Amino acid sequence: MNNRYDFLFIFDAQDANPNGDPDAGNLPRIDVETGQGLVTDVCLKRKIRNFVALTANGAAGKRIYFTDGSVLNDLQQEAQNAVGIPAAESKAPKNGKKDQATAWMCENYYDVRTFGAVMSTEINCGQVRGPVQLSFARSIDPIVASEHAITRSSVTNKKDAEKERTMGRKFTIPYGLYKAHGFVNPFLAAQTGFSDGDLELLFQSLENAFQFDQSAARPAGSMNPRALLVFKHDTALGAAASHKLFDLVTITKKAEVEVARSFADYDLSVDESAIPQGVTLIRRI
Repeated sequence: MNNRYDFLFIFDAQDANPNGDPDAGNLPRIDVETGQGLVTDVCLKRKIRNFVALTANGAAGKRIYFTDGSVLNDLQQEAQNAVGIPAAESKAPKNGKKDQATAWMCENYYDVRTFGAVMSTEINCGQVRGPVQLSFARSIDPIVASEHAITRSSVTNKKDAEKERTMGRKFTIPYGLYKAHGFVNPFLAAQTGFSDGDLELLFQSLENAFQFDQSAARPAGSMNPRALLVFKHDTALGAAASHKLFDLVTITKKAEVEVARSFADYDLSVDESAIPQGVTLIRRI
């Protein structure tokens, strides 16, 4: 891969909890000073990992390192076994074997060669700095968290069988339009083996990030990608700073709209006349 990429991922949430905060009772994440909603980079990366895991089904080169319930040391042990590292050297492999184990992990695990990983625990497979980085997503306008009381007719313990129902809480936001920034570093891509095919899979994952992610907190149709704007540079170094390209994209609430409740309540525009030579805008969505 010989090109640098900067991209904007814009999505919305309606009557859903886009990213609950476990330290705040699973309330939607929020910037307490501005009231804007937040979705962490980790949450977005999980959507990508889940899509690749679901569609690739463990195919060669597309395994996922960080999965629910996985024992990372066992996966790293597999890499050490594959390159012939003796058990006595698992913490400090000799003769360049650690680099071979790192390369094996990059070759076999999509998320390692994409996002990087720290694999220098008891079974040392080194560390990888990934070529793809994502920012937190931040809502264009402040959000409001709605609290809903819910009931359950079943009980957990037999001693509670006399109770008619139990009460619970769930949280949603009426509407929020979010924007995240992304960056692809071709120099790090060369180190991890991240290819043009991997890049295409990354963009496909974002385009379908919520298609197979439905849950009680995010019902079908409640979260949708609205735009994926990719700035492709002609060279590895690039022709413009990332922030200058991102500043060319403007999202504003329409003048006649008091409270936004859909993507149609916003205007999204790109100043294409100001895109510098050597940069091409690709509208994926």
